[in-house]
Amino acid sequence: MKCLQALFLLLAVAGIAQNSPNTTGTMGTHATSEAKTIVMRAGTLIDGTSAQPKKNQLIVIRGNRIVSVGDAGSAQAPADVQTIDLSQATVLPGLIDTHTHIFLQGEDPAEGGYDVQLLKYPASFRAARATVAVRRALDQGFTTLRDLETEGAGYGDVGIKQAIEGGYIPGPRLFVVTRAISTTGGYPLEGYAPEIVVPKGAQLVDGPVEARKAAREQLDNGADWIKVYMTHRSWIDDKGNLVSQPTLTLDEIKAIVDETHGWHKKVACHAYNGIGLQRALDGGCDSIEHGLEITDAQIAQMVKQGTWYVPTMSVYYSHWAAENTDDGRRDRKRAAVHGTSFNKALKAGVKMAFGTDAGGFSWNEPIAQEFAREVEFGMTPMQAIQSATSRAAELLDKQGKLGVIAPGAYADVVAVNEDPLRDVNALKNVTFVMKDGEVYKSMATGR
Repeated sequence: MKCLQALFLLLAVAGIAQNSPNTTGTMGTHATSEAKTIVMRAGTLIDGTSAQPKKNQLIVIRGNRIVSVGDAGSAQAPADVQTIDLSQATVLPGLIDTHTHIFLQGEDPAEGGYDVQLLKYPASFRAARATVAVRRALDQGFTTLRDLETEGAGYGDVGIKQAIEGGYIPGPRLFVVTRAISTTGGYPLEGYAPEIVVPKGAQLVDGPVEARKAAREQLDNGADWIKVYMTHRSWIDDKGNLVSQPTLTLDEIKAIVDETHGWHKKVACHAYNGIGLQRALDGGCDSIEHGLEITDAQIAQMVKQGTWYVPTMSVYYSHWAAENTDDGRRDRKRAAVHGTSFNKALKAGVKMAFGTDAGGFSWNEPIAQEFAREVEFGMTPMQAIQSATSRAAELLDKQGKLGVIAPGAYADVVAVNEDPLRDVNALKNVTFVMKDGEVYKSMATGR
């Protein structure tokens, strides 16, 4: 995978990097020797934790950190500093999407679907498209992503992360999982002649020894999280129930979790329902991804264990197969049970964070479409916003640093012209983006 990183950096330096407005770095690497002070005026502030918005606020930023937040009528603004006027806007913390795939692009089935990426697209091409994906995420106000595997692009996400942190390209902060882990028969590419060896989109293991070794390899090569596939394909049985193929055994997932926790890192578990989801919970996974159908007992177990739920709702409401086909019936069943699980988990107090599966759909689509689904199935607009700010930061162990506008937090700030508490779809139209104290997008008045 060194080849992938080298090709990517070559691409960045050759052209894309020269368009980046940020040449400092990101979390932990931002230059402080020339730290500038910025005063931001917020007409309405949603700070990520408060139950109600605040009016007419003054935010003071020095370098890449927020220094103070207070009422503009009484707060003292430093003299002779840059001012950003967002007094007609709603200001929020930088948004966090905790389930994305920057190396996926919602591939058109007519052009080869998933398989064409691994069989025909060179690493440099996929890295170039990932570079565009992270910029689009940043433009939409998402200043942090947890990217949940590269889908056959190896450790390419580590290279993209390095390029962002080095200031070569613009993009959100990345928390990466690299290759992800499943079992033999548990991930594409599939359906080819058995005598032909084809690449797979994840690292496949069999047995707890191989599982632990794979986790070690990925952690050693830069994974911030480990991602495992606890279920694979799903279908409707003859009784009309959604059934999902389990993958890792309980011993295998326990080995991965034990190893990863020993590195003081966490494990995200893709799990639709059934046996695989139960093994994920019994094995100690830190987050359940998707969770299409979760039983009452499993919800109670999640509450007891403190397991996070990242539902990724909206991706299951589009691109359905024809209604009178097996795949079409499966697609509609997924959506039907998913909303019920979301609502039950919310009422039970399961910890929930915003995630979209972006990349599973095109990066040209609005990432913020997920907010409306969260509200549709029971969240208030404020709860939905907090799921993508302070709650998502908690999942990432970045409480007080990300997802809030408060003293000491990183200066990740976005703004919208309309009130997202009236209509969360306002978050589809972010007009101002600051990450780490650097402005990447602005339709506001500055002086």
